[in-house]
Amino acid sequence: MLYAVLCKDKPEHLHVRMENRPRHLEWLDGLNDKGTLKIAGPFLDGDDKPCGSMLIIEADSQADAEAIAAEDPYGKAGLFEKVEVKPYKWLYNNPEA
Repeated sequence: MLYAVLCKDKPEHLHVRMENRPRHLEWLDGLNDKGTLKIAGPFLDGDDKPCGSMLIIEADSQADAEAIAAEDPYGKAGLFEKVEVKPYKWLYNNPEA
């Protein structure tokens, strides 16, 4: 099953994002190598600066998806104000459908 991981950055925490970006990208590369990661990228604010993240991941259950999301180096560094993990159904342009 697919899950959307929606993360909102804390205000004035762009420096935390940039300091932890290499570890975050390594983590995403690992998820991608395992086939867990389907889509990933940042949300942008009005100045085109990152202000959050969205991932689409594959997991066996809600609990597994939440456990994967909890391993994000950004989250461990205290970047996020809010994280939501929601079941997601990819209807259009899904290359695996």
